[in-house]
Amino acid sequence: MDGRDLVRSVREIGSGRAARGVRAAWRRRRIDAAGLPRRGAERARVPGQVESAEPGPGGGVIRFSRSELRIMVAVNGAVFWGWDGAAPGPSYALAGSGPEPDPRAVLEPDKDGGWRVVAERVTVVVSRHGAVEVCTPGGVVLRRELPPRWWEPVEGGVGRWMQRAEVAADARFFGLGGRASGPRLRDGSYRLWNTDPGGSFAPGDDPLYLTMPVQLVVADAGTHLMFYDTTWDGTVLLREGEEGAGSGHDRAGRCELRMDGGPLRCWVMVGPPARVLLTWASLTGAPALPPAWALGHQHARWGFGSEQEVRRIVAGYQERGLPLDAVHLDIDHYDDHRVFTVDRERFPKLPVLAEELRRDGIRLVSVVDPAVKAAPGDAVYDGGTAVDAFVRDASGRPVRGVVWAGESVYPDFTHPRVRQWWGGLYEERLEQGFAGFWHDMNEPVSFNAFGEPTLPRSARHALEGRGGDHREAHNVYGLCMARAGYEGLRELAPQERPFLFTRSGWAGMQRYGGTWSGDVATGWPGLRASLSLVLGLGLCGVPYSGPDVGGFDGSPSPELYLRWFQLGAYLPLFRTHASHRAGRREPWEFGSEVLEHARAALLERRRLLPYFVTLSHLARRTGAPYVRPVWWSAPEDRALRDCEDTFLLGDSLLVAPVLEPGADRRVVRLPRGRWYDTATERVYEGPGQVLVDAPLSRIPVFARAGAVLPVRGDSGLELEAWAPAPGRTGGGLVIRDAGDGWDVPEIERYVSRHQGGKVAVTREGEDGVSEPEWPVRVRGLG
Repeated sequence: MDGRDLVRSVREIGSGRAARGVRAAWRRRRIDAAGLPRRGAERARVPGQVESAEPGPGGGVIRFSRSELRIMVAVNGAVFWGWDGAAPGPSYALAGSGPEPDPRAVLEPDKDGGWRVVAERVTVVVSRHGAVEVCTPGGVVLRRELPPRWWEPVEGGVGRWMQRAEVAADARFFGLGGRASGPRLRDGSYRLWNTDPGGSFAPGDDPLYLTMPVQLVVADAGTHLMFYDTTWDGTVLLREGEEGAGSGHDRAGRCELRMDGGPLRCWVMVGPPARVLLTWASLTGAPALPPAWALGHQHARWGFGSEQEVRRIVAGYQERGLPLDAVHLDIDHYDDHRVFTVDRERFPKLPVLAEELRRDGIRLVSVVDPAVKAAPGDAVYDGGTAVDAFVRDASGRPVRGVVWAGESVYPDFTHPRVRQWWGGLYEERLEQGFAGFWHDMNEPVSFNAFGEPTLPRSARHALEGRGGDHREAHNVYGLCMARAGYEGLRELAPQERPFLFTRSGWAGMQRYGGTWSGDVATGWPGLRASLSLVLGLGLCGVPYSGPDVGGFDGSPSPELYLRWFQLGAYLPLFRTHASHRAGRREPWEFGSEVLEHARAALLERRRLLPYFVTLSHLARRTGAPYVRPVWWSAPEDRALRDCEDTFLLGDSLLVAPVLEPGADRRVVRLPRGRWYDTATERVYEGPGQVLVDAPLSRIPVFARAGAVLPVRGDSGLELEAWAPAPGRTGGGLVIRDAGDGWDVPEIERYVSRHQGGKVAVTREGEDGVSEPEWPVRVRGLG
């Protein structure tokens, strides 16, 4: 600890809590010193040479002199392999028990004493020394995993391991969860340990709240997703390759993964980005479908303070004609910061407030923290104690940390009984009128001034009956908390789709909801980091996310706030939120000009709501994120792979946010095809760069020629069709639902084409071609 750490702790949590945090840090160190085995002498090990092989369903087992490799091709096209006999399960990432093996895939001998498995979409070649190559059906190598290495304690215990890999010289890395620098991951070291940075973060800060051992690698030869299925602490070292400038000698890109423990097992998926994400979703679970209101504008603030203040803010939106769909209450609405309570003095009639807001189409969303105040007489603490719910140390004592409520204990969400108990607690939230929930502080956090604000690594967890410690459970703590909340809400309110998003999580978290940026720093770098996080998380299979518009802490300038607001209007989670120290973040607090332009952004989001609903259903069915990199449909385009300041919203829209101060024009890189500026309807041809106006009133948005979008019109749903290029056709999908519930809506397919000197839009289905039942507005004819 140094002076800056202590000052930060005092500023964040107050002098009393800071003192308790110091004591908690010393306590955590003592617990780990006693509960963790000392790492003594280690013995290094590599697989050795191939000795035999045993074919099995979808692949088989290859035995080496000092290890064995299990390999299997699944029916969905994904390939699994695990060293030392590791099997696909148990796994927190997989949905259910995982996919069945593909009976068509057969393990067969290869040259030089190696083996291979040939499948429809991929060929996997294993050398006699344990190198594993992932190849396209045509034989082009996409990834080469070198023989792994283990370091095992001589006296027994958990071993650590390293896996090195090579990719094409032109390959680009994406993913690894929520990263502030990106979405393209440059050369550097990236830690796999969910972490509260202890304050606002900016590009370059790493790790953050949500890490995943998931890489999406894009190269000329193809795209692949690599998932190392272990939850332990680790580090990924990335080095992009370099092509020989006329010399013919390329330097391959490199990835080095070092893990402190856990099985060495992985999954790989090969194909176009859309197919890869579809396979990933079939493996780890379909993304949760948010209710339609959660796709609108949401407003939060740490420090509303009272029912009167909430009503004042809502009235401000209504008086100014600003759409508002949800209001979020932070920890200040709790009684002494205790979870699942209400401060009756400041919020005496919370259910009445919730009902009044609901009649106006506005929902209340509650923060939920995992830490429980360690105070006999507290209903949650007493209930958890009765069911033995809380994490214990190696000596059997409940582990205590310091969070907002003071001395706290932590539920062990890796135990099914504890998840069931915790899920039942949401009944109190529903009775208070809350319709949605955001999970915070669930890395998990324990305030201290000595480094990592987390639980002791020696703390014991159930891990679904297997037993283990916090080194293995830490990264999935937030995931299991989200599961507890989601399953509890499904049982308590079975007719409604749960709305839940979480600050921390892991691979597969999309099954239970989405996430948000956490405490992103106020500033132009924070604005850029917001886009990086959303794009990167979408490529890891989490389609629903968004930032704190304006940054969590600090005071944004009117220009910065507006540019952030305009970006947020095109992201899945559109939420303004700030610390109690940051002041007010309502649009009218930044002057009349900002208010006018923010209103335009809000109205455009409301107009596009049917399109967002369609994207949410497509994400659930296909795994495709709402927000996609511009190379999504053309990963072979190298210029697009390096474009990080523009994104696709679905297939039809391209959004170019303004990320620099003082800019009223910006360069936009367009993919192949014809694109219309949605404000001017001017036509641009891609691929290439164009210079367009970006006045303070709007950010550049382009529509793909031929696109058919569902939008909200004056009298209900309308179709907005953009004229196809001459001699070409276009189209779009519309998926409507009732806004909530579990009915599976029909997919409506529309086609646009030139016909008789004008643009015609028809609906095409199993019954043939028919006229749309919705009004059609054709644009781009100018």
